[in-house]
Amino acid sequence: MKVVAVEEHLSTEAFLRVAHGLAVAAGDETEVGLMRRVETLPALRTRLTDLDLRLRDMDALGQDVAVLSLNPPGVQPYPGPDAVPLAVQFNDALAAIVRRRPDRFGGLATVAPQDPSAAAAEIERAVGPLGLHGVMINSHTGGRYLDEPGFAPLLASAEANRAPIYLHPRAPGSSEGYRDHGLSGAIWGYQAEAGLHAMRLILSGTLDRFPELTVVLGHLGEGIPYWLRRIDNRHAFAARTAGAATPMPRLSLTPSEYFRRNFVITTSGIDDPDVVELALRTVGEDRIMFAIDTPYEDPAAALTFLRDTPLTEDQRSAISHRTAERVFGIGQGVSSKPDEQRGQGDSAGPADAPDPVDGTRLPP
Repeated sequence: MKVVAVEEHLSTEAFLRVAHGLAVAAGDETEVGLMRRVETLPALRTRLTDLDLRLRDMDALGQDVAVLSLNPPGVQPYPGPDAVPLAVQFNDALAAIVRRRPDRFGGLATVAPQDPSAAAAEIERAVGPLGLHGVMINSHTGGRYLDEPGFAPLLASAEANRAPIYLHPRAPGSSEGYRDHGLSGAIWGYQAEAGLHAMRLILSGTLDRFPELTVVLGHLGEGIPYWLRRIDNRHAFAARTAGAATPMPRLSLTPSEYFRRNFVITTSGIDDPDVVELALRTVGEDRIMFAIDTPYEDPAAALTFLRDTPLTEDQRSAISHRTAERVFGIGQGVSSKPDEQRGQGDSAGPADAPDPVDGTRLPP
């Protein structure tokens, strides 16, 4: 079984040295402080930065490809003049990694939505000259969401360049109700925030303006598949009610039709056969991709789940690699060599070629 995992985080020592010295936007201090502590822990820092170790782990588990993305929340908490060049530098480093081992790695660019025009240009560069496979955006930026008109250049570039946007969770930006009991993080706040962002894109009419846009959601849809029937029902009711509390744009489709047309979901962090069964009934296997969420989830448990959960072989094939190959345009050249041959040198250059941004060694 070919295995492509599509939410696999990394960083570089060069990025961390710069990012940990930057000022942080008001409201993002707690989240960034927590992530900086995580990135300083030796074991997690190694798992984020050591790609030789990553390849050894992938080989041991039988994982063919990792689609790499910058550790969240990326560059979004930083001032635009700092975030824009930092994104460019990181994308250069990521592209070098992918060029070095295209049989083992794909890449999702990072951008700075703080400057939508610069983000639009960077998306075009990333999926064009750099050869990356999409973009990851960590939900809100300074409490602002992609349905707002100011972000139209970014969405237009993603649509025009056929760059899927992986809408990754981050801590909610403003609600006091999330501040206590650990609720702002992965226990609840992350999925609630990403689900809110996705629903804003749907209900705002944004996907009528950008009908070819592809948005990827982790955690098997951030809860939305569970609610889709009620969302359709209540949206229709609200649209019929002249006294609706909040004015709503007129939509061309039902909310569930946008979800099935424009969204693809991944298994990251949800190793639950019952939820997968619901997702299959909701969107079908051709809109579900396998993801681990390295280094925050257990890769061995995720791979065991992929292999053992009750699926037809066609469903397993779609989830394990086929959907990712189609959505991100990767995996067609995935190595079919025996496991013992993986990780050996290839023709991309000398095994000790330096990373042009970080100065560290790329994996052989």
